[in-house]
Amino acid sequence: MAEKMDAKLDYAHQAVEEKIDTDRKLRVGIIGCGWIAGSHIDCYKRMPDVEVVAGCDLIPGKAAKFFRDNGVEGVKTDYASHKEMLDDESLHLDAVSVCTYNRQHAIPTIYALKKGVNVLLEKPFTVTLDEAIEVMKAEKESGKVLSIGFQPRLDANMQMIKKIVESGELGQVYYIQTGGGRRRGIPTPFGTSFIEDSTAGLGALADIGCYSLDMVLNAVGYPKPLTVTGYKSDFFGKDPATYPDHPEYAKLFGVDDFAAAFIRLEGGIILDFRIAWAMNINTPGDTIILGTKAGLRIPSTDCWNGSVGGPMRIYKTIGGVDMEYEVPIIQDNGNLFEKKIRSFLDAVKYGRPAPVPTSQIIYNQAILDGIARSARAGKEVKISIPKV
Repeated sequence: MAEKMDAKLDYAHQAVEEKIDTDRKLRVGIIGCGWIAGSHIDCYKRMPDVEVVAGCDLIPGKAAKFFRDNGVEGVKTDYASHKEMLDDESLHLDAVSVCTYNRQHAIPTIYALKKGVNVLLEKPFTVTLDEAIEVMKAEKESGKVLSIGFQPRLDANMQMIKKIVESGELGQVYYIQTGGGRRRGIPTPFGTSFIEDSTAGLGALADIGCYSLDMVLNAVGYPKPLTVTGYKSDFFGKDPATYPDHPEYAKLFGVDDFAAAFIRLEGGIILDFRIAWAMNINTPGDTIILGTKAGLRIPSTDCWNGSVGGPMRIYKTIGGVDMEYEVPIIQDNGNLFEKKIRSFLDAVKYGRPAPVPTSQIIYNQAILDGIARSARAGKEVKISIPKV
């Protein structure tokens, strides 16, 4: 028997618009002026309480061109490095967006925090667990806000998943299957920074895998990961036929295009995970969360984009009758990227906690790191996270 979810399960997200206080302007800089920085500057331009005052990039002249192309004037860009920019006390920086290559995430973030500057760090957190721990040490010492760029968790449907789990409707959660991916979708429209080990460090795992992990881990309260059995492959990435216009990219490919793992979490939860940039199927399957009272199915998307692929369904048995309840899609999500930027700015401005705290994302990073280590070792590995 299938029917619409009844009122007691209607956890529709209620967005609360806050009036932006323009009396105090926040002075912001951007470190790394590649394509993702474009989304940051688009949002900052719409924020009436923000002045973008500086930017830098490893490539000479790139920062100046970036701000010209985005119609932002008066931005200082004559810096050879992030250190030069952060050392410029005349900027009076309140915050920076770190939009560098994955391999460059940790170094400028640590330096910014040590200089007393709040940081919005693009995903993934880092490439390795060791790097993430060093970043957290700097964060703790600085007392500044460090938020990780996981905007999908601001999606009302993502928040619905968490509310359903927290309501107790599913009972005790004991098994989760999650992941997603693309049949063909290795990201090379902007060159090879996503696929070279020297810049990316991780492939599909870090690019979209971190999002699907956050969806379920956040829903169940971010339990600590204990062990991982992981697998990675690069069959499509190393095939010249994948890049008809640039077959030379195959020789540069140095990350994963597919990964899978079996993860044991604290509390007796098993997490079955898989993610792909390329595979010979349209989807590796829906996300499912199984509990002792009910199960939740979350339809996958054909190209993992940080949301759900359709109405979710709850499966349970009532009075000996198997029932299904539809959880309708919530459409009025607004601009998730803008919500990410705004929530970070408000945390800085009003002394609020980081919207996406490292205390949670360190477990996400530990899983990514564990998958990579297990894949190299060819066996299960334990996850040990030092206390910060």
